[in-house]
Formats: sequence, C-alpha cells, structure tokens
Amino acid sequence: MFGRLGRLVVHHPWKVIGVWLLAAIAVVASAPEFTSTTDQSRFLPSHYESIKAMELQEKAFPQNSPPAALIVFAREDGAALTENDSAAVAAAAKALGGKNIKGVNGIQATPPSENRLIQVIAVQMTKVTSASDKTQGDAVKSLRDNLKEQVRDTDLKAGITGAAAQTLDQAESGERGLAIVGAATIVLILALLLIIFRSPVIALLPVLVIGGVSSMVGSLIAVAAKAFDLEMDASVNSILVVVLFGVGTDYILFLMFRYRERLRAGEDAKTAMVSAVTRVGEAITSAAGAVIIAFTALTLSSLGMFRALGPALAIAVAVALVAGLTLVPAIVSLLGTKVFWPSKAWRVEPKGTRFTAVGAAMGRRPGLFAVVSGGVLVALSVFAIGFNPTFDLGSGSTSDASESVVYNKELLKGMPAGATQPSDVLLHAPDGPLTPDELQGYRGALARVPGVGAVGEPMVSADGTIANFQVTLADAPESDAALDTVRGPLRAAAHDAAPAGSTAAVGGITAVFVDFQDAMNRDYSIVFPVAAVLIMLVLALLLRSLVAPWYLMASVFLGFAATLGATVLVFQHIQGDSGLIFTLPVIMYLFVVALGTDYNILMIARLREETREGRDPREAAALSVRHTGPTVAAAGVILAGTFASMMLAGNSVLSQMGFAISVGIGIAAFVMAMFFTPAITALLGHRAWWPGHGDRAPKSAESGVGEVDYVPVRST
Repeated sequence: MFGRLGRLVVHHPWKVIGVWLLAAIAVVASAPEFTSTTDQSRFLPSHYESIKAMELQEKAFPQNSPPAALIVFAREDGAALTENDSAAVAAAAKALGGKNIKGVNGIQATPPSENRLIQVIAVQMTKVTSASDKTQGDAVKSLRDNLKEQVRDTDLKAGITGAAAQTLDQAESGERGLAIVGAATIVLILALLLIIFRSPVIALLPVLVIGGVSSMVGSLIAVAAKAFDLEMDASVNSILVVVLFGVGTDYILFLMFRYRERLRAGEDAKTAMVSAVTRVGEAITSAAGAVIIAFTALTLSSLGMFRALGPALAIAVAVALVAGLTLVPAIVSLLGTKVFWPSKAWRVEPKGTRFTAVGAAMGRRPGLFAVVSGGVLVALSVFAIGFNPTFDLGSGSTSDASESVVYNKELLKGMPAGATQPSDVLLHAPDGPLTPDELQGYRGALARVPGVGAVGEPMVSADGTIANFQVTLADAPESDAALDTVRGPLRAAAHDAAPAGSTAAVGGITAVFVDFQDAMNRDYSIVFPVAAVLIMLVLALLLRSLVAPWYLMASVFLGFAATLGATVLVFQHIQGDSGLIFTLPVIMYLFVVALGTDYNILMIARLREETREGRDPREAAALSVRHTGPTVAAAGVILAGTFASMMLAGNSVLSQMGFAISVGIGIAAFVMAMFFTPAITALLGHRAWWPGHGDRAPKSAESGVGEVDYVPVRST
C-alpha cells in the first residue's frame, strides 16, 4: 500500500501539491471561527452540584449575578482611607457610571473595609454568551482607561480585578505566550535541523510545510467543535502549535533519514523517495495511530475540555501524518538531492562511533543497562507520590505584574481572600416560601463553618422558594484550603442545616473546582486504561507479538511516573510551588505514553530487522542502538525542544506543562527507547516475539520492502 502511495506521489508531485492547496483553501474558507473559553464551569456535566447551583441561581436571579469586576482603591502611601478618600471613590463610581460603557449594567461603591485599607467599586456586566463574546473584556479596557482620570489628582491608586479582568489578562498573556512559543519553536526547529543536515533547505522544509497546513488544522478543529458542540479550553492554541510542529517535524525527520539512506545505497532521487515512503510508511502510520488513539480516548472523559482537546490534537497529528506521507515527498521529489544543498554529507555514510560504543556495551551487558535505566525511572517515580493538583489558573496563567493580579493582592489587605469570587449556597423549598426564621437560622449555620469568612444577607426569589446566600471564604477561592472547605464542612452544613422539605446546593468557582477533581478521578480510571489497551493492540498488530507490547507499555508507564516525579521535584520541592496545574497528569500521560510509544516502535522495529537477518538478541540490540540511536536522539531533541519552548510563555501553567512534556519525551527517547527497551528485548531474546516469532527471517526474497524499519545506516 505504501509503495503504491509513494509511486503515486512521486510521479504526480504537482497534482498532489495542487490538491493540498485546493483542500486548504476550501477548508479555511468554509470553516467557522476557532474560539476557546476560560470559563471552567462550561466543561462540567450538568449532574454535578456546582452546575445545579448555577442553573438554579440563573433561574431565580437572572439579573443579580455576582460582580464581574472589582475596582479596588487604596492610598498610595498605604495608610488608612480618609473620609475625603471615600468621597473620591464615590465620585469615581458616579463618573464611571455616567460613561455608559457598553456591557456595564451597574456600578456601585461599597463601604471601606473594616481596617479602611481598601475600598471597592462593584461592577455588574452583561453575561458572556459565547466563547467569542468580548463584551466584558472590552468593558474592562474602557474602565481601565477612564479610571486613570479619576485618581489623577488624588492620593489614591486604583486597579481592576475580579473574574472579567482576570479573564482579559489571561487572554492577553496567552496571546503573548503563543507568539513567544511559536517563534521559539520555529527557531529551534531551524537550528536543530541545520545542525543535523547542514542544509537550510531541509531546515525550512518542515517550517514551511507545517506552517502552511496549520491554518487548515485550525479550521478542521473549528468545524469539529461546531459539529459536535465542543468547548475548547483557552490553552489549546499553545498546545496545538507545539504538537503540530513537533510531531510533524519528527515524521518529516524519519522520512528524510530514510530518503538519505536510500540515496547512499545508490538509488536515484525519485526511486529513493518511493523506497523511503514504502519502508517508513507503516512505521510512521503506526506511530501516528498510537498518538491519535491516545488523544481520541479523551472523548471518554466526563470533562468537556478534555473531550474537545482529544479530537483537536488527533486532527493535528492526522494532518501532520498525511502531509508527511504525501505533501513532503511531493516537494522533495521536485527538489531531488538539492534538498540537501549546500551540504555534501548526504553522500557519505557516518561512522556513528559514539552510538557504536554504546550499542556494543549494551550488547555485552544488557542486564546492567536494564537495571540502571530502570532504576533511574523508579527513583524519579518516587517523587510522583507528592503530586498536589492546584486550580490557581488565574495567577498561573498571567504575569505577576498584570493589573488583576496586583490589585487582587491589594484587595486581600482589607477583605477575606475569597472576596474576589465568593461561593453561593442556593436553598430551594419547592413546597412553600422560606420563612425569615428559617433563612436567618440557615445563615447562622453557614457562618459557623470553619473556613468561612462571611455570609451575606440572603437574596430571596419573588415567590420566596429560593434563597441565595453569598459565602465569602477565608482562603483564596482556588486554594487547597478553600477546596477542602467547600468539599467538606460547607457542603455538609449546607445539606444538613437545610429546613425540612428544602434542598441545598453549593456553587461558585471553588465548588466547580471541587467537582472538577471528582470528574478527573473518574477519568483517570477510564481514559488511561482504555488508551493503554488500544495502544497495546496497535503494538501487537505491528509487531505480531503478544509479549513485546506488555513490557513496552510497562516501560512507558514507568516513564510517565518518572516524568511526573521529576516535575514534582522541580516545581514543588525545589521551586516551592504549592502544587502543579490540575490538568497536567492527563495531558502529560497522553504525550508521554503516546509519543513514548513512538520511540519504542522506532527501536523495536529495528531490533526485529536485525534479528531477522540472523543476529542473536544481544548483537541485534547492539546494532539497533548503533544504527537507530541517531534517529531517536535527533527526533527526541527536536520534539522535547519544541515543548520546552512553552516555558518561555511567561506563566506557570505553560511552564509546568512545557517542562513536564519535554522531560517526558527526553526520558522516552534517551532512557526508555535507547536503553531500557533494547536491554529488556535482548534479555528476553526469542520469547519477546511470541507467538508470531517476528524475529524470524521472512520467506519472501523481498526482505525489507513493506516492513517496519527505520534508517538502517550501515557503517563503512
């Protein structure tokens, strides 16, 4: 099949390129706008308590939502506010209200805090209706511009925080981060490919090809999101950039290594490309299939953000695969050997002395290599026990210098930490109105809960059957302490103290995070095993073995645990962070498991090739490291480097994600695939291929054609 595909592409390159251009234009022109959201509640199923509370609140109090923004005032000298200062705040509220800013429904100055260090103006805004709705963000920008004028001739300083301001700052920080990540990724790919191939043409090839299809990928994802009503998380853009460029470059790299090898074997340029697609096509497709399966398994998640992220990344990998097997061969077939210009190194086979020495040592003592590499993985895995998920997406997604972060800290000088995003307790009595005594008694029960800073007067619906109690927690809404309060004593008190015949539901962002944790624990028990089983099936079909998939997946899972442990060690123990972003294990699992399997496929396929040529298991392991090591190393460095570029984005969310995935890929390439997998295979010997015995030489004389092998570079 791949031989026919290679001949079709190489013999009709202009037609292939034309089809790609027409397809890209058609998809981009017809696709809806790609949008994302930062509203975490949009990702939860409706049966969770926090969502039930939100729906009840919207039904009973559609015009009384919590303030979307908080304008915080404090004195420049840090002293207590005077009466003149409070009068200036009131005047500012009146002046801002008179601006008739679009999206602002109400502006109300509140009394100064008890210690008079801060005073707040609460700003009501129209509710966000969709991910593309920028009304609140534009309103915050207008308020910030007008606010400067209000404090110009006073002793006050002021800034805007709250949900709307935090969302705006996150979006702007994300755009800056995306630009940095994109630029760093391209520069890194150019530099590494220049070092590997010494040719600016090959260095530019993946950048131009993948950059050209990236708009098509975004459009396809937008089509899928609209067709299946998927909500995209705001971080998906940064992840897509590195996935598309990283994975796409790897596939192009595998193809070009094989193309160069066939040229060195004496084939002409077109024949060499047909041979390259023929020989490497099944392996690349199997590797991409493992990645796509792992990503698609996320559709089983109960969380909307992961159900959307999985198909989005699967689409990106699928497009990269098709481009690597059709568009790239078409372009290279037109360029011929000029693709290596100006280098002549493609004509000479490298001696590969470093990998030869490593491979020889592996062949002599595979047990030692298995113990040492496995020991490194186990040692790092120990730290994974201390993993603590954090839901601090606000400060983690923005710079500490952003206005919402700075004035959130100012707010905490005079109000409980939970004041920025209070929790809501909804009391519902469907059989009759709630009495004043019941309301006050219930409020008192909530106020006595440990971890609750204050409970506001109840807001009662027109028919008296629903009451909303705004609960200000003593801790920041995204903190571990706040989550513990809502998960335990607050929900328990809310349910137990409800008057007879009534029910209670706790909502708000902290409750959403609590339900997120429950949903993710459920996903861990379903998505992970399903993805593992499906990937093992791919390996079993590829290798015709029931033994090899087990230890290959075991090594990948050990690599996952080691990666999580290394991330915990660096960020929680060394850097002192309270925890790691809560989505990290799922995302890291997918990349480390799926991409780690790629490199294992690369090495195990070469092992099979060497054993089929009659070599004993230890010699086969030595030659596999010698010949495939450079490909694994090059691919690993490029892919790890592209993900590491996320650490330049300037916020802890992408920094943790970039570090974890890049370390995981490094472990997969340089520990698992380079040492652990070939060492275990050498120790198992012929048993590794049971029952298919794929290590036996094929009966067909056409050895090599159609088989899964990577870059068999022969030393001179």
